[in-house]
Amino acid sequence: MARQGGMQGDGDPSCQAGSEPDQRASGQRHGRDLTGTLAGFSLWRFLRYIKDEILIVLGTASSESALPRLLIKLERLGCDKQTVGLVLPTGYAFNLDGTSLFMAMGVMFISHAYGVPLSLDQQIGILALMLLTSKGAATVSGGSFVVFAATVTSTGILPVEGLAVIFGVYRFLSMAIATCNTIGNSVATVVVAKWSRTFNHSIAERHLYPERYPETAAADATLEDGNLLPEDTNEANPHPTGIQLSKSS
Repeated sequence: MARQGGMQGDGDPSCQAGSEPDQRASGQRHGRDLTGTLAGFSLWRFLRYIKDEILIVLGTASSESALPRLLIKLERLGCDKQTVGLVLPTGYAFNLDGTSLFMAMGVMFISHAYGVPLSLDQQIGILALMLLTSKGAATVSGGSFVVFAATVTSTGILPVEGLAVIFGVYRFLSMAIATCNTIGNSVATVVVAKWSRTFNHSIAERHLYPERYPETAAADATLEDGNLLPEDTNEANPHPTGIQLSKSS
């Protein structure tokens, strides 16, 4: 009888139906990230929203190439225009996450490659110096390496010859640096907008969850032609199909 009861419980549709929401909730919890937990949005869905800008940065190895498009798309996402106009350009000058990571890893790489031991005091001193020199670094391709070379030379601790080793692969590193800078500044803009209460959650949900809002998904799909104009900050405005290059007679 216990065997039959267990079998009936396993085949009970109500039991199976009750497990599906738990599975979905578990998947959502695993899909959440630390930034989403703290700020209240999914980082992965946000990266999908700015995937075109990330590809542009990967191809050009410069985060500046995606700045005009990000100004439009972040405002379209629901961030206030003043918040986007202040936080995003300021982050391009003072919030270079990728540059900071590259400089820290580059120092440790040269130290280990040439067998130069660094004491804790020296590591803290170089870290403080790099925090200062990384601010205001040019976000064009090669700008981070110039700042890094100047910092290594000014310390007088590490051999300058190690710069040539890093320069050989810097083109690939530059792609990762620019991508990290772009993602960091974009996420920071959304987080600041949410903390300052200048973020429209209902608008953001329509863009971050396109499977729920097919009309918004279709409107966002029209932006893939690369022709972004200031009018595209408001999804209610029709997206232009092209820019007229010559006046019609």
